[in-house]
Amino acid sequence: MKKLFITIVCLGMGLGAFAQESTVEPQKGSSWIWGPSIGYQYQKGSFVKASGWGLFAPNDHQYVKIDAGANFTWMKKGTTVIPEVGVTYYLSNAGIWPFVKAEITPYTVTPKVGISLMSMLDIGLGYGININEKSNFKKIDGFTGSININLPLNFFIR
Repeated sequence: MKKLFITIVCLGMGLGAFAQESTVEPQKGSSWIWGPSIGYQYQKGSFVKASGWGLFAPNDHQYVKIDAGANFTWMKKGTTVIPEVGVTYYLSNAGIWPFVKAEITPYTVTPKVGISLMSMLDIGLGYGININEKSNFKKIDGFTGSININLPLNFFIR
């Protein structure tokens, strides 16, 4: 598990270095668009998702979003908080953006595909692969569906 998180950190650092060549400039001196996100996901139960994210453009037609946050659920007569890191690759910037995404928690790896309205509203489907069992909690794997609202805080500030 430790190696998996080190891999994610290295991937994030590599994407950050790649982002410095970005063509999107939402605010003078910054090539990143960032903000909070709130959403809902069903994967063997209901989860409320809250995170912070950063988005950059590696070229004129595609975007990459990195997010980190937590999933909140009320299962098995208790509240559970599960940390999560995700990377989304938006394949186009023509109104409705198709995307591929990978999310990882200490318990699952979840690849997803979906559509987005200019990265502000993401609707995704995927399959969670169990990598670790959480004690006193049911197995979190299988098909998943999610919807997220991403609020870009620095895009509209000029």
